[in-house]
Amino acid sequence: MCRKPMPEPICVVENVNGSLRVNDGAIEYLYGIDQPVVVVSVVGLYRTGKSYLMNRLAGKQTGFALGSTIESKTKGIWMWCVPHPTKAEHTLLLLDTEGLGDVDKGDSKNDAWIFCLAVLLSSTLVYNSRGTIDNTALEKLHYVTELAEHIRIKSPSPAGDEDEDEQDDSKFVQFFPNFIWTVRDFVLELVIKTKGQVTEDEYLDFALQLKKGCSKAINNYNLPRQCIRSYFPTRKCFVFPLPASQENMAHLESLDEHDIWPDFLKVTQSFCNYVFKESNVKTLKGGHKVTGRMFGHLVRLYVDTICSGKVPCLENAVVTMAQIENQAAVQEGLKVYQSGMEQVKSLFPVSIDEISAEHQRCSNLATTEFMKRSFKDETKEYLNSLSEEVDKHYFELLDQNMTVSERKCWELLSDLYKDMSEHLQQGKYTKPGGYELFCTHRDNIITQYHRQPNKGVKAEDVLEMFLSERSVEANSILQADKRLSENEKKIQEEREKAALIDQQKKAAEEKQMEMERMMEVEKESQQERLLQMERKFEEEKHLQREELNKAVESKLAEQKDLLEKGFKEKAELMDQEIEHLKNEKEENSRSFFKEVLMPLVGVGKDLFSTVLQYKLVRTKLKGLKNNSTSKI
Repeated sequence: MCRKPMPEPICVVENVNGSLRVNDGAIEYLYGIDQPVVVVSVVGLYRTGKSYLMNRLAGKQTGFALGSTIESKTKGIWMWCVPHPTKAEHTLLLLDTEGLGDVDKGDSKNDAWIFCLAVLLSSTLVYNSRGTIDNTALEKLHYVTELAEHIRIKSPSPAGDEDEDEQDDSKFVQFFPNFIWTVRDFVLELVIKTKGQVTEDEYLDFALQLKKGCSKAINNYNLPRQCIRSYFPTRKCFVFPLPASQENMAHLESLDEHDIWPDFLKVTQSFCNYVFKESNVKTLKGGHKVTGRMFGHLVRLYVDTICSGKVPCLENAVVTMAQIENQAAVQEGLKVYQSGMEQVKSLFPVSIDEISAEHQRCSNLATTEFMKRSFKDETKEYLNSLSEEVDKHYFELLDQNMTVSERKCWELLSDLYKDMSEHLQQGKYTKPGGYELFCTHRDNIITQYHRQPNKGVKAEDVLEMFLSERSVEANSILQADKRLSENEKKIQEEREKAALIDQQKKAAEEKQMEMERMMEVEKESQQERLLQMERKFEEEKHLQREELNKAVESKLAEQKDLLEKGFKEKAELMDQEIEHLKNEKEENSRSFFKEVLMPLVGVGKDLFSTVLQYKLVRTKLKGLKNNSTSKI
């Protein structure tokens, strides 16, 4: 499901008197989007033209507010959800953030949290500035140096492992968005004295070069540059010339395209094309793709965490999101099962083969539906919950099917027995030869009963009880029949007993066959669940490997660049980070499913069979209890 595109942006995170809070209306809108979202955030100093770029990404001239004064126009974080122009069945989610450094706010901590949220929520982060990328511009981007204080990868260990905390930011590259620096109103030439003409990306790399030395001034100079180089997996730069004449600059959103200078439009189009092509779907730690619905939960979680005075944690976010999504996945799977079983329910009474086959089909569909939404259900907690709910509904249907079958069989026999009942009342069977007539009429009832189709699972059971009741009548009539000798009566008594035992045997065999069939179906359903679960785990492992591969590649590229620039010590310091990522990658290559989970499943097979048999026997006993009184 995807809701209709927003006609205009709405505020998703409000900033009221320096306090952040979510806009419930915006979150509800997000809950209605089941498509994966590509999230692009723009941050930067106030009045640098951020909103114009976001409007162009939305394919509109207007939308996000642009202002022509020195007052920041955007407050909090605004969002605009539009269909992705190049990725079918995806939503492009644009976030325009409040301008940083607004003199009216006077609270730099508030700016830091706005910047932090933009990083946490986006798959591509656009930093927008004016003029050139010089030391002043980088000093204004000091928020990037504070991210280690505002974001955690893992929950703090109970032992308070400081070394682990110190190295937490070395893993940011695994989970942070791609980084784009857009430089507005760039009037210089892209020329570096030592290199001559350079590309936009080379210009950014040159601006991010580190200085050698250990003094406080050099460390302060290097810190924002090092953070940008280390935290973000990719870096890209676009330099925009002036868009129009000075008198038109203040009314950029209302200008016709022919009034905007061609060079500016060309860079704008290149920027949009790059974002559309290279921006990935937003993922959680572990590579899990985020839908609009999940994004709504994520916004609320991070904002609530910040407002509570705590530091947002990526690991905690995954745990919370998994819990929310897995609970919903159980309900969606159960809904699919219940809906599918309605068809067979309308046909009650049916045979055990029919209801078991439909149960197996719908159970597999329920598992498939569950797998679409669930993730990180490594202990099978939620899959087991779905299985239990499905089984519970199945046993309710089994009981209903037995009840309907029982009622139909008794009604049929009651109807067939009417004439015999009248004959009994009239004393027709008490005359000589009455026993033979009674047996003929009874056998006719049995023959007609067997000819009737679709009696369901209680056919033989009910017939057994019917014949047991008739055997009392038969014995009374037999003993009163003066045509038969005592010896003949004894022979007939034995035949009555044998016939009753034979019917009891048939009923018992039918129950046993039903039990075996149900056990077989449950075993096949269990195997199907395990197969789907294995595929799900391998898919999640693949996502984690991709996440680690990107991080290793980024680290190796950074290390290579440091070595080429003569920063041998800094490059060597990265060895430990790279080695740690490689070890994590190697550990990830182990099949958790086959090496860890399957042995546990094997241990639980006997328990599963025992529990299932108990449930089936309990259902059968319940059916027998219901049949303990005559319906005729």
